[in-house]
Amino acid sequence: MLELVDAGLAYGPRQLWSGLSLRVEPGEFVAVLGANGSGKTSLVRAILGLQRLSEGTVRVTDGIGYVPQQRRIEPLTPLRARDVVGQGLDGHRWGLGRSADRNARIGAALEAVDAAELADRPVGLLSGGEQQRVRVAQALVAGPRLLLCDEPLLSLDLRSQRTVTALVDRRRREAGTAVVFVTHEINPVLPYVDSVLYLAGGRFRVGTVEDVFTSATLTELYGVPVEVVTAGGRILVAGIPQAHHE
Repeated sequence: MLELVDAGLAYGPRQLWSGLSLRVEPGEFVAVLGANGSGKTSLVRAILGLQRLSEGTVRVTDGIGYVPQQRRIEPLTPLRARDVVGQGLDGHRWGLGRSADRNARIGAALEAVDAAELADRPVGLLSGGEQQRVRVAQALVAGPRLLLCDEPLLSLDLRSQRTVTALVDRRRREAGTAVVFVTHEINPVLPYVDSVLYLAGGRFRVGTVEDVFTSATLTELYGVPVEVVTAGGRILVAGIPQAHHE
């Protein structure tokens, strides 16, 4: 679904990362974590073709769904939830026909994220969690083979975080959709992750959660002592420099 080979990205003299190789298979859930400014969103932009790599190559399957960072939609936005989902089929163009097939696909996408009852509600009046479920439906409506999620849990309460991550996981299990999920914290996606890409200080590590989330690995990435503790099914990280903390 996605392959990066010896990829690098720099802004002028500032190297975000280099020599990055990553392969994402159908149905695989890859979490991307790391420090602020480490290039997580830039990686998503490179996969989408919006950012040129400084070195290396990226190959991507046809059919990408994109879930953006969670931001509140203005209350007076003149769109219903179904209108927002429909933009996943036809972009932001207006005046297109409302075929039975189109409406059925929109309805199915909303149903898939347990949001059928929101279809005709003004999207600006939905809660943050409801709006993000609609965005997930928008990303799924065209039947993507690869789903890119760029910090979709920001500003969501714990219940909404669990809902969104479970919906994404259900999609990849039922349809074999590959998932690249950028997040600032591992615990909301911990039950679902197959592998992790961790970016920090111009360095990176790729591996399982158990491989990457160790005191030794994060200490090496950040260049300062970092302590990783697992307790109660959660991963706790202490000692990340404040300038890098997310």
